[in-house]
Amino acid sequence: MNTLASHIALPVQNTVVKNVLLALLGSVLMAACAQITIPMFPVPLTLQTFAILFIGMALGSRYGPLAVLFYLAEGAVGLPVFAGGSAGLGVFIGGTAGYLYGFVIAAFIVGYLGEKGWDRTFVKASVAMFAGNVAIYIPGLLWLAMIYGWDKPIFAWGLTPFIIGDLVKLVVASGLFTIAWKKLS
Repeated sequence: MNTLASHIALPVQNTVVKNVLLALLGSVLMAACAQITIPMFPVPLTLQTFAILFIGMALGSRYGPLAVLFYLAEGAVGLPVFAGGSAGLGVFIGGTAGYLYGFVIAAFIVGYLGEKGWDRTFVKASVAMFAGNVAIYIPGLLWLAMIYGWDKPIFAWGLTPFIIGDLVKLVVASGLFTIAWKKLS
C-alpha cells in the first residue's frame, strides 16, 4: 500500500531519490520541531514526537526511519538540531539519548502501520501513533533509569509530564492524515 509521501509531487523522476529528498526534508521538520521547547529536567518538552510520528507515517517504514537517522546524524556532526539547539555526540549519552533511539523505532512502527493502511482513518492512525509513542517512551525511560539510577523518579521525569501533550500531538497528527487522505480520495 502506498504512503502519503507517494502522492507528493517533486520535480524528480527517480522514486528513491524523491523519497531520500523527502527524508531529508523530514529531518529538517524534526529539527524545527525540536526548537519549540519547554525546558524541563532531564528531558525537555518539544514538538519532536509530533514530527517523528508524522514523518514516519508519511514516509513509511523505510524512509521514515531514514529521516530520523538523517536527523540524528545532523546532530552528531554538530548541527544544532536537537532540543534547544543542542548538538554533538554528548547528546547520545545524555538524558534524552534513549528517546532519540526510540525515535527510529517509532518511525518504523508508524511507517509500517501506515503502509498497511492505518493512516486512512482517525482511530487507526491514533492507535498506530500511540504505539509509536510507546516505542519512544520505553527506551527513553530505560535509559533514564540506567544513567540516573533505578531509585530515581523516572516516570515523574520521563513520562508523566509528557502524556497530555503527546496525546494532543497524536490527535492532531492523526486528524491531519485523515483529512489528507479524504482530500486525495
